[in-house]
Amino acid sequence: MRDVFRGFGAVFFKETLHVRRDSAALFFSLMIPLLQIFLLGFGIDTNIRQVNTVVYNEDGRRESRELIDRLRNSDTFRVIGYVQDDQHLNDAIISGRARVGVKIPVDYSDKLLHQMSAQVLVLIDGSDSSVAGQAINVTTAIGLDESLRRVLPARVALPVDMRPKLLFNPDSRSPNFFLPGLTAILLLNVTTFLTAFSIVREKEHGTLEQLFVTPVRPMGLLFGKLLPYLGVGFFELCLILFFMRVVFQVPIHGNVLLLAFLSLPYIFVSLSLGILISSKANSQSEAIQLAFITFLPSIFFSGYIFPRETMPLIFYAISYLIPATYYINITRGIILRGAGIQHLWLDGLVLFAMGTLLLLVAARRFRNKVVAV
Repeated sequence: MRDVFRGFGAVFFKETLHVRRDSAALFFSLMIPLLQIFLLGFGIDTNIRQVNTVVYNEDGRRESRELIDRLRNSDTFRVIGYVQDDQHLNDAIISGRARVGVKIPVDYSDKLLHQMSAQVLVLIDGSDSSVAGQAINVTTAIGLDESLRRVLPARVALPVDMRPKLLFNPDSRSPNFFLPGLTAILLLNVTTFLTAFSIVREKEHGTLEQLFVTPVRPMGLLFGKLLPYLGVGFFELCLILFFMRVVFQVPIHGNVLLLAFLSLPYIFVSLSLGILISSKANSQSEAIQLAFITFLPSIFFSGYIFPRETMPLIFYAISYLIPATYYINITRGIILRGAGIQHLWLDGLVLFAMGTLLLLVAARRFRNKVVAV
């Protein structure tokens, strides 16, 4: 066993010195993810509010004005103007100036006063499904509430009183949901690039072949390359958590030490993936292209943006092969839901198994190169 890791200490010392001396690369590796956190944390809001709305009010009386006020006070709609005919109502939506158009018919108040059903036309731009869904839900809820208020006598309780209670993120703050998942993407970005470039750089400079003819074993070489960047990745995680908590006020409901402990297998997977990429790539540009192949599935199939349960079956199955899937469950579980080790141990175990498998495959590739040399 000792012979398997021969040369680990020398490679580890050499790589640590290189990391210390390459201050520019280290600075950008640490600062760029923090810059991305600031830009995405402040710039992205997943809550749909203040949707541009135009109104065509043919009625003009008190009942119609009250309905418009209810739409405006919902915080979902922002009335940006009134039009006087159907043509201008349609043009406002087609041009993109408004996402929603509301047409109140001329007999709206009369029908309400005579206890009849009054219809209101709501035109919604369906080119953005999230905005369209929110607009449909809010207008339907306002219409139902307005109907019940007029049909039921005062002080009469509803037969069924549904009282939803939002757990873990009661204010529906976007950073609370967005940033824990973003942590997985940023760590993958930093650690994969660092390790991939470290070995590719050896190839370009011709020093990797010199290492092959030394007594250094493949596992010793890989672990010596990996561990310094494991420390860099862990330090990056600490910076991300600090800014997430202090700047964006994201509460961490679980144990921070548990989060740090379960982050190590994910950093290990990302580093192993970078080493596997470097064993295939012969230049830094090729390493970048291979690394980006792993980023897009991690963003779209891990549950970071879209719920995995809504994916087609084949992509849902693929999501189990993506390390970010398990780490996002860990970060959101600990940070948002206060989950413990009894809930997340399997995710950590799967990540460790993935990292070990990737590292063994990379070691096999490098062993073949040693034999060839």
